[in-house]
Amino acid sequence: MEHIQAPPHLPEAPVRQRSARLAPLEPVGANTRWLLGLGFFVLFVLAWAVFTLGGFVSPTFLASPVTMAREGWLLFTEHNFIHDIGMTVWRVFGGFILASVIAVPLGIAMGTYKGVEAFFEPFVSFCRYLPASAFIPLLILWAGIGETQKILVIFIGSVFQIVLMVAVTVGGARRDLVEAAYTLGAADRGIITRVLIPGAAPGIAETLRLVLGWAWTYVIVAELIGSSSGIGHMITDSQALLNTGQIIFGIIIIGLIGLVSDFAFKALNRRLFAWSSI
Repeated sequence: MEHIQAPPHLPEAPVRQRSARLAPLEPVGANTRWLLGLGFFVLFVLAWAVFTLGGFVSPTFLASPVTMAREGWLLFTEHNFIHDIGMTVWRVFGGFILASVIAVPLGIAMGTYKGVEAFFEPFVSFCRYLPASAFIPLLILWAGIGETQKILVIFIGSVFQIVLMVAVTVGGARRDLVEAAYTLGAADRGIITRVLIPGAAPGIAETLRLVLGWAWTYVIVAELIGSSSGIGHMITDSQALLNTGQIIFGIIIIGLIGLVSDFAFKALNRRLFAWSSI
């Protein structure tokens, strides 16, 4: 019988040490994340200050950080800017909540029942590509130039996006969980309330968080025409006066409010769905 020799022992390949600070898909600590995020803002403001205070850009086209801060202080102390902020926040959340109340149930129905999806999906997909600003002339004719018109602009810009994203989230439920529920004797209603909706809830919450960010972009469009209050109204008035300091301050305030609302949404989602990775 032929003797079979064992293969020679191969030396183990050296394990390459990954960088402790920067590696693909390597998470960073919370403190490091905050420092990195803050560092970018600091560098951005420094570059802005260099270009404006150094005379590289005319103040007519871009105000310096110092001028912007001074104009912002005047807005709060002399022009009741806090009222404009309140009106803008009210319009954003009014239109967004109205869109969510209608879109989430419809999206769940579309994701659950393929017949409902076949009926609504072509129309919703068609409307999703229509810019909300294109409806402003019609909305002014139908609802005037009051608060209803502005809320409807945000509603139109948000509702169709939410419907489709929720439908995709619900429709992507794991089939094995559905089959297991049927095996355990669950009825159709139980499948929806105990499997599909709980499984899709973190994804739906994340969808709402993302679309809320889009709603903040629509509010300025809604306030550009026929508005006597709001951040968008202030920006329009400042543009007529070539006051770039106030324009930039208004844009920054929108970004800060949006950032705070986004962090609040994330914190709420983590508390409600602590078992999820979202």
